[in-house]
Amino acid sequence: MADFIDRADGLEIHDVPDGYIVYQTARDKVHYLNKTAAIIFEFCDGQRDKSDIVSRVATAFELAPRMHDEVSNCLDSLINEGLLLRTQR
Repeated sequence: MADFIDRADGLEIHDVPDGYIVYQTARDKVHYLNKTAAIIFEFCDGQRDKSDIVSRVATAFELAPRMHDEVSNCLDSLINEGLLLRTQR
């Protein structure tokens, strides 16, 4: 089984020129996602696992392999903040 990554419920997502403003209603907290974090967030639709998301973002931005850890760290941060959830299937 793989861990698929999906957006958490109860998020109000607002597109702004430099990324997203995400309001997390359950925690009454506002998050500011820069353009890169917003694109990573977009790939998290519950249909992809972490490695697939990292690979797609790396391809989209033509990132060197050493930068894959940065994408992975961003995903972990979004998960730790409760904006994304891991679901097993």
